[in-house]
Amino acid sequence: METYAIVSDELVLPSGIDGFGYLIIEDGKFGGVTIDRPEGMRIVDRRGCWVAPGLVDTHIHGFAGCDVMDCNPDSIHTITRELAKRGTTSWLATTLTAGIEKTGQACASVADAVAAQQEDPEFVGARTQGIFLEGPFFTEEHKGAQDPRYLTDPRMEVLEGWQEQARGLIRKTALAPEREGAIEYVAAASAAGYTVAIGHSSATYGEAAAAVLAGARVVVHTFNGMADMAHREPGIVGCAMTSQGIYSELICDGKHVDPVVCEVLVRSKGWEHVALITDCLSCGGLPDGNYFIGELPIELRGGSAYLKEGGNFAGSTLTLVEGVRNMASWGIVTAEQAIRMATEVPARSCGIDDRCGQILPGRDADLVVLDQGLNLVETYVGGRRVEV
Repeated sequence: METYAIVSDELVLPSGIDGFGYLIIEDGKFGGVTIDRPEGMRIVDRRGCWVAPGLVDTHIHGFAGCDVMDCNPDSIHTITRELAKRGTTSWLATTLTAGIEKTGQACASVADAVAAQQEDPEFVGARTQGIFLEGPFFTEEHKGAQDPRYLTDPRMEVLEGWQEQARGLIRKTALAPEREGAIEYVAAASAAGYTVAIGHSSATYGEAAAAVLAGARVVVHTFNGMADMAHREPGIVGCAMTSQGIYSELICDGKHVDPVVCEVLVRSKGWEHVALITDCLSCGGLPDGNYFIGELPIELRGGSAYLKEGGNFAGSTLTLVEGVRNMASWGIVTAEQAIRMATEVPARSCGIDDRCGQILPGRDADLVVLDQGLNLVETYVGGRRVEV
């Protein structure tokens, strides 16, 4: 593969904005950064733009009419290709609450897709860094768009069965802390190396805090799928805002969470522990109309998805680059911080920061170029420019 350099005056590096520099790409990997023009190689001039790590979405169900729960490797191929065109270069394939057998089939299909992509040197798409099991260990009161027919108590033997079908790809598992056996599950799953998340829950502050003490480290789409914080019962929200060592997912489309509330969370926790996510559904990138989330009918209107029965939010059609732009344009964080909240923070929250989320020598050269308005200019995966 070609060795070349990208020159920018706003390189987002782990040590902070590095200002002007040449980022060297060697055989699809990040090389070093130098302020001197490298000799004998092609120069890609992106001065006036941000050059940053590729975006990392750790909670996303699908895109472009395809869903992880299709249980079809071709759907995973489509999702990864389309995400890369929109700046997301790493993702966790996220399931929905379903029966044990179907969840296993979904896990197996992700593993099949990953294997096929790794064997195809011409494939260009977002890297599937693992699987996030969003369900089925939730409470009915705050089920959101999770199918209540399949809600159940958490069991490690079930998780281990899914992990076998996933060929080790499951990275994150979510549950409601008040379910029977939940704290034991959190402790066992954490000890086994899984990232445990809490959400879709009616838990009290005490129940949520017990889960954190047992090893839970992520709050699922904070504020959504949980009781509101009250002055006499702070609940999961209060736990999220006062437990500084854990990470809070945040859907920042301006609809799921008001921008003022987004700012409250960031002020409480610090941007370093708020991970931007999309929770995007299969109808992402599609026009308004009628679709499904799992087996539940939804309506997409005005860019937002609603359950046909009850009218609750079903998820978003947000892209991660839009979330970055929103957080900066709302004045909540700087542009650099917003970029980091969609790259290194989510990667760190799920323990995949050893492979994505930062520009470091030797890592896959997955990056984005953004203009000064944080609009996507282009994406590179493994040093190759993604064709739109």
